[in-house]
Amino acid sequence: MSNLPTELKYAASHEWIRDNGDGTVTLGITDFAQEQLGDVVFVELPEVGREVSAGEEFSVVESVKAASDIYASVGGEVVEVNEQLQDSPELINESPFADGWICKLKLADAGELDALLSAEDYAERVAEEG
Repeated sequence: MSNLPTELKYAASHEWIRDNGDGTVTLGITDFAQEQLGDVVFVELPEVGREVSAGEEFSVVESVKAASDIYASVGGEVVEVNEQLQDSPELINESPFADGWICKLKLADAGELDALLSAEDYAERVAEEG
């Protein structure tokens, strides 16, 4: 897997999570996930203020090939969404780990981060799927 930042945490459902160090996390989908989807044409963003639980579907990413539910890897409150995705959903393809982030959550339980995968563990999981 060519592009897998080691400072991030990962979910088996192909989301990445960046701990912002201030009680919030940024969520997006991995490079592998966007490659599987193909050209992203629409992103349904969650509403700011929405409470989500770990494992709950909170967003949908649609591509020319399919629509895919995106799951919250940790629980919390949506405090910000990436408005750029409304006009430029292709940012998920072009820059999945930087400009293509989906939302930021205020963590309900920081301990949930411990249950997520490291970059190495996620890479192994993807290799097993392939």
